[in-house]
Amino acid sequence: MVFLQAEMSWNVLIHPDQLSPEGLLLRKSILTRLLEDMTNRKASKDHGYFVAVNELKAISEGKVRELTGDVLFPVTFTCITEKPMKGEIMVGSVEKILKHGVFLKSGPMENIFLSGKTMSEYKYIGGESPMFMKDHSKLEKGTAVRFKVMGFRWMEADRQFQLLATLTGDFLRPL
Repeated sequence: MVFLQAEMSWNVLIHPDQLSPEGLLLRKSILTRLLEDMTNRKASKDHGYFVAVNELKAISEGKVRELTGDVLFPVTFTCITEKPMKGEIMVGSVEKILKHGVFLKSGPMENIFLSGKTMSEYKYIGGESPMFMKDHSKLEKGTAVRFKVMGFRWMEADRQFQLLATLTGDFLRPL
């Protein structure tokens, strides 16, 4: 997995109930709201999945919104992100098995498709608990798999990446 450090600037909106004349409580409210916003946004096309806030660099002066009384604070911070890269080797676990391939999950990435065509010599075996098998090696629900990222695309509506994976290559297999 590729972890990156990115510097970002976001606007954090604080409700009047959370305002406090004491600086530390206000800072805590801003930081709490920033973390909530990161959880809700989950990821961005440019930076990838948001993992953690590293450092709160600056909190600019707040601006009061006249209609609601909320205060908008421009905040600058550094953040650890995880973004998929083409050709990257990753480890994931099998979540769902279909006739034409397998869906994997790796960390925050929940939409990784491993096509049956890219699994050299693995054969689909249907039934109550479907699987792909090759000699003594099998892919079934819950199996950990080392795979390579063939490509990816950003899905704005879901705020996540879709990945296409392969097992074609050295040491790419169930673990």
